[in-house]
Amino acid sequence: MSVSVTPKAARQIRKALDQRGGGYGLRVAVKTSGCSGYAYALEFAEAPSPEDLSFESEGVQLLVDAKSLPMVDGTQLDWVREGLNEGFKFNNPNATASCGCGESFAV
Repeated sequence: MSVSVTPKAARQIRKALDQRGGGYGLRVAVKTSGCSGYAYALEFAEAPSPEDLSFESEGVQLLVDAKSLPMVDGTQLDWVREGLNEGFKFNNPNATASCGCGESFAV
């Protein structure tokens, strides 16, 4: 079981950590939300919590709680630019559907 990032996403995570003055890594979680059932939640972490599983990818630490891991196992986080917008994109092999706005997913 794991979660990974592309080189572009890793650069953005390192850049954000540097701008905020440091940190341990990025916490990836799933919360109940949206029209498809679940939404991704990202936050920078100062340290791992006892319930976190830690994964290293492209030189950055990714933290995932045990409840979220089955829904994001195998997910690759990418950084994409679409027109004037840019941000993280989740390539989740477990997602069976997503809403039209792309904010939520189903497993």
